[in-house]
Amino acid sequence: MSEKKSSFFCYKGKPLVRCGDTLYYGDMKDKYVIKLEIKSKQKSGDMELADKVSVKLMNTDPDISPRKAIVKTSEKPSLYLAIDIGNVWLQKALKEAKKEQGA
Repeated sequence: MSEKKSSFFCYKGKPLVRCGDTLYYGDMKDKYVIKLEIKSKQKSGDMELADKVSVKLMNTDPDISPRKAIVKTSEKPSLYLAIDIGNVWLQKALKEAKKEQGA
């Protein structure tokens, strides 16, 4: 039996894809995904750490305008906090979308 392997890094079971300072968290086949944008970075030793991250819960419907696709937004002082709140928003939104489908 062959197993389907994801070519993306996953965090808590959902794909996490990075392109520059923008990350997408979630499966594009689902109704919602999280968009994380690193707005600024701070140098800490040899590393750069994000110190201002925009979090957006977005509807993946291609027929919706990009502005209307944004459901919820926030700004966090670290990438960890941004992914953490994004995960909570995404789980809640997907759960509610599943309820609506069943109703």
